[in-house]
Amino acid sequence: MWINVIGLAVAALVAVFGLSMRSSSGLPEAFAQGRAAAPPSLPPGSASANGAPTASVAPSPSPSASPSAAEASGPSPDPIDLAVAPNGGVPSHASGTPYRSPFAKPNADKAVRIKVGMLMNSIDDYDVKTGTFAADFFLSFTSDTPMPEIRPQFPNGKVDNQSMIADKPTFKLMRLSGEFKSPADLRKYPYDSQELKILLEDDSRGVDQVRFTVDKERTKLARGFRAVGWQVAFVEARSLSQSYPDRFDGDDLYYGRYIFTVGIDRFAASAVFKVYVPAFVIVLIALLGMWVPPGEMEVRSNAGAPMLAGAVLFHFSLMQELPATAYLTRADKLMLGVYGSLLLGMLSTWFMFLVDEDKMDLVFRIARVLVPIATVAIMALGVWI
Repeated sequence: MWINVIGLAVAALVAVFGLSMRSSSGLPEAFAQGRAAAPPSLPPGSASANGAPTASVAPSPSPSASPSAAEASGPSPDPIDLAVAPNGGVPSHASGTPYRSPFAKPNADKAVRIKVGMLMNSIDDYDVKTGTFAADFFLSFTSDTPMPEIRPQFPNGKVDNQSMIADKPTFKLMRLSGEFKSPADLRKYPYDSQELKILLEDDSRGVDQVRFTVDKERTKLARGFRAVGWQVAFVEARSLSQSYPDRFDGDDLYYGRYIFTVGIDRFAASAVFKVYVPAFVIVLIALLGMWVPPGEMEVRSNAGAPMLAGAVLFHFSLMQELPATAYLTRADKLMLGVYGSLLLGMLSTWFMFLVDEDKMDLVFRIARVLVPIATVAIMALGVWI
């Protein structure tokens, strides 16, 4: 009997202990999560347990339902991605921009004005025949408001080396070097003046977004500037708008362009001794044949031929240094005068063979006077025309 009583008592204690552990086991878990269990939701406008009305709370959207902050502040789409082509072909903007070009930005803000400056360090290896030259320079962009990304392009050349010195929202400075091409104007050769140009533009952004202006205070030559074989005549820069209507249908967008120009002159002393002195020496030697008497006809007749051959070879050497042109240079006109002078001397000699022997002295005296005078007139025309 005692055994049954003890067993019942132990069973009661175990049951009581189990109930107490079950009721207290949820409390530490709730505190471990840092908050109590949420009350059951009530419909909007219903009263709470204490009689106060409850406000309806909208459920928070899931992370996949709303864009992230990075996506909201991401880069805007390219203008060409916003252009449409209802009937195929080239996309265009029907509204939002004064330009139909797909590269125009719809609803663009006021274009950023960027001052462009160029400090030219050196110009080397200028080749008149090809019009190419190597240039090394500093390029700066300055604006009052943050400027968009600038990708400088050079339509008349290519950049071999480029280093970014400063890259700030309103100021950028870089140093570049490369090869550029500027066709030569040789009409006044050898007293010619050439204009070496560097063209700069940003062909990814039109004038609706970027407008270039000249930074006059930062457009100049460096203190140690050099252009071997030439002297500097002037330095200038200007900005304009350039269009490319032939690229595709509806390409009406204009692009800003900056043009830097260095005017150079050939040294006058070099032109005189390289071109004019040899030409006049050939003519003077040929004129000496005018004083050879008729009795020395063999010597007289052979005086002009070597000079003619020398003139042709000299002219050929000049042509090798210049490109083919559709016009006559001043050197070409000078050589025409040389050929005309040599022709006069040879004609006077040949005329002696055509007249009677008793009239050869008369022809000799007349030719000795007329040929030099006509030669001076012909050479003067060759020099000044």
